[in-house]
Amino acid sequence: MSLDLDQIVLHQLIKRDEQTLDVVLRDSPLTNNQATEEMVAELHRVYSGKSKAFGLFNGESQFADALKGCRKGEASFLDFTRNSTEMLRNELAKYPFAEGGIVVFCQYRYLAVEYLLVAVLTSCSSMLVNEQLDISTTHYLDIDRADIVARIDLTEWETNPESVRYLTFLRGRVGRKVSDFFMDFLAASEGLDAKAQNRGLLQAVDDYCAEGQLNKNERQSYRQQVYTYCNGQLQSGEEIAIDELAKELPTVGEKDFRQFTNDNGYELEEHFPADRSTLRQLTKFSGSGGGITLGFDALLLGERVFWDPATDTLTIKGLPPNLRDQLQRRLSGGDN
Repeated sequence: MSLDLDQIVLHQLIKRDEQTLDVVLRDSPLTNNQATEEMVAELHRVYSGKSKAFGLFNGESQFADALKGCRKGEASFLDFTRNSTEMLRNELAKYPFAEGGIVVFCQYRYLAVEYLLVAVLTSCSSMLVNEQLDISTTHYLDIDRADIVARIDLTEWETNPESVRYLTFLRGRVGRKVSDFFMDFLAASEGLDAKAQNRGLLQAVDDYCAEGQLNKNERQSYRQQVYTYCNGQLQSGEEIAIDELAKELPTVGEKDFRQFTNDNGYELEEHFPADRSTLRQLTKFSGSGGGITLGFDALLLGERVFWDPATDTLTIKGLPPNLRDQLQRRLSGGDN
C-alpha cells in the first residue's frame, strides 16, 4: 500500500459516570514506526471499504479554523489535536449515549492525496496464550467496527474550497447517530449525496433503454453491463466516471449514454462514489417489511416470478429446494 504516514496522535475519552467524561491527553505525537504505520494503513483500508457520506465545513467551523491555523504553522499538530479533543469531549458530553474511547488523529498521504483522519475507537478484550501456554488478557482497538470516523481530503479542501465532497464521514449505527455529535463537533454539513447520484444513474439507464426501445432481454443485458462496470469500480476503490462508463456501453439510438444524460438534465456529477445497495437494483429485486424478506434476480421477473399490480401479489414458480423442504416439514407437522 502506497501510504506515507506524516503524524499521528492519540488521546483518550474516559466515561466516569453518567455526567462525567474525562480527557487524557498525550504530551507528544506517536513515533512513526512499523506499528503506527500498520495501524494507519489498517484504518485507511477499513474506512475506504465502508459506505460514506460526503460533506463540507460550515462557515463558522472552529475545527476548520483550527485546522487551517495548524496547516499554516500557527499551531503544532499536537496542540491542534489536544484542543480538538477537548472540543469533542464538550460536544459528546451533551448526549446520554456518550461513551469513552481512543481519539485518533492521523495525517497521511495516499496516492498523492493528503488526508486527515479523525476517529474514536473502542477497546476490546481478548485472550492471549504465550509461549509457556499461559493465558492472559490483552486489549486491542476495534478498527473493523469503527463507526465514529471522518476524513478530510486536505488536498481537495485547500485546492478547491468550493467543493462539496472534501469531507467524508460514516453515518453510524441505528440508534447511535454519529452525525448528531460528530458533525456538530466538526461544524460540517452534508454535501454530495452519493446515493442520490447512484439513483439518478439507474433512472438514466432505464430511460435510455426505454428511448432505444430495447426489449426485456436487451434491457437487462444493458443493466448488467452497467453493473459490471460500477461494481468493478467499487471493488477497486475507484469512483464511477460517467464518460468512462459511456465508453464501456454500446450506443442506443443516435446518442451515446453521456450525451443522453447531458441532454435530459439528470445532473450527474462527472464522477461519484458507487453505492453498493443502490447498484444491486440493476440486477436484483429485493425488499423486506411486515415479516417478509424477498429477493430474486431481475431476469426471473416475468419468467418464474410474476407480479400482479392490481392485487399486489407475487407468484413464484419453482421454489428454492431448501424453502420447499421447510414448508413440507411444517405442513406434515399439522400446521396450516
